[in-house]
Amino acid sequence: MAILVDRSTRVVVCGITGREGGFHTQQMIEYGTNVVAGVTPGKGGQDFHGVPVFNTVEEAVTKTGADAGLIFVPAPFAADSVLECEGAGLPFVTLITEGVPIHDSVRVVNKLRAGGTTRLLGGNCAGIITPGECKMGIMPGHIFAKGNVGMVSRSGTLTYEIVWEMTRAGFGQTTCVGIGGDPVPGTRFIEVMQMFEADPATEAVVMVGEIGGSDEETAAEFVKTMKKPVVAFISGRTAPPGKRMGHAGAIVSGNTGTAQSKVDALLAAGARVADKTSDVPALLTAAFQMA
Repeated sequence: MAILVDRSTRVVVCGITGREGGFHTQQMIEYGTNVVAGVTPGKGGQDFHGVPVFNTVEEAVTKTGADAGLIFVPAPFAADSVLECEGAGLPFVTLITEGVPIHDSVRVVNKLRAGGTTRLLGGNCAGIITPGECKMGIMPGHIFAKGNVGMVSRSGTLTYEIVWEMTRAGFGQTTCVGIGGDPVPGTRFIEVMQMFEADPATEAVVMVGEIGGSDEETAAEFVKTMKKPVVAFISGRTAPPGKRMGHAGAIVSGNTGTAQSKVDALLAAGARVADKTSDVPALLTAAFQMA
């Protein structure tokens, strides 16, 4: 099994004819993802690598039965694209776009949470992959392997680094979820951890956090209740206070959002916390031996 996406997922790509959307759609098709439609206003009727292009998401969903949206449109229009996907009835939407204005993110996330019918992943995320079944986003598919470890991360780059360490050590993955590095994510750590805890195929979870915000500490409270072992890594231990590091949400303000506070919360919850990304496979080994 997996969470959120699998081989049956039917993907519509918003911004399919743009440079980024086009490149990654081709990569997804080659990986085996079931991309059934694309959307670019004014370019309906065209064809992209065998994928029909429509003017609106509603038309794409009606004509192809798409059930998941992937958004590559530019930041000024990203929020409207998400809401268009919600209006078309898509239950799952992944927003790859970086630089979405915070007031747009707040508006969209609040509306989707109030509506309760569409889950948003991102923005500013690498996407999601269930190895061998479905890749939605910009993750390099060849480093992933099917297995029994779930992964959730704020950082795309750290996801790739740690997954490669895991795969080489023989730890395949059920699903890897990039929640994104923006201050207002559509899906939070605790929600993904709850999904992994409920997924019978996932036997352990790797959680990759960073400085800024309190999502990791909130998730740590849930980790206390989990039956499955958790291995974590928190980046940004040497980040100076008040300086944004990489992601828009990666900033320490006062005594909140520090790497140490997150590490302490996760250790107190019973998680194993890696000092280096390369430590993750050894901690997984220890976790499985103790299970």
